Amino acid sequence: MSFDKLQWSNPSFLCYLNFITMETLPVYIYIVFVITLLLALAIFYKAANNAKTFILLSLSWIAIQTAAGASGFYTANNTAPPRFIFLILPPMLLIIALFSTAKGKLFIDGLNLKLLTLFHIIRLPVELVLFWLYTSKAVPGLMTFEGRNFDILSGITAPFIYYFGFVKQTLGKTGILVWNYICLGLLINIVVNAVLSVPTSFQQFGFDQPNIALLYPPFNLLPAFLVPLVLFSHLVAIRRLHIKRQKQVIIKN
Repeated sequence: MSFDKLQWSNPSFLCYLNFITMETLPVYIYIVFVITLLLALAIFYKAANNAKTFILLSLSWIAIQTAAGASGFYTANNTAPPRFIFLILPPMLLIIALFSTAKGKLFIDGLNLKLLTLFHIIRLPVELVLFWLYTSKAVPGLMTFEGRNFDILSGITAPFIYYFGFVKQTLGKTGILVWNYICLGLLINIVVNAVLSVPTSFQQFGFDQPNIALLYPPFNLLPAFLVPLVLFSHLVAIRRLHIKRQKQVIIKN
């Protein structure tokens, strides 16, 4: 085992460096991230037809995860299973439930596909935040657009897909579907790299600079809230677009 891996597996060493790093982060990083979080909430709330259930569940989950992060719950890196799983597992189970139940599918089919597409603009400021966190030594470089993360392309192209796909309607459903698949792949890529860079027993990357920012609020809301919403938006769009294509085939036949 390398020296870097050994030192990052030391709880005392990790907590000390985490404290120093997070305490010295520039304020603008926090501000931009919180604004991005509020923007995501607002767009998805509108896409969900102002569903009160969504906003109540979201605010409750944000409060729970913020409190857990502030307590230092996620900084314990020698637990089994790793506590980081509690950031991502509950939202994943909820997504599965929504796609598996009649009420869930009813909710999914009522979402505004145009706004779900525009929703992905939040990925642009998220990538800027990740880059600033990297320059502040809070995440590894592989999590930025200078490394293995190309998710910024999703945020850049989202307004164009929205405009040409839904406003001008010059981009067909197939084009929108392909874009969703590509951006879903970009999302999965960065999620895998980010999870495997967290200082846990299964860490594989970033031993010289682990992914520590996502263990603290408000940045722990990236894997706990923003990423699941982005994933859900893609899955909803893919489902809805496939259904529309199938209906078109049936009508033509």
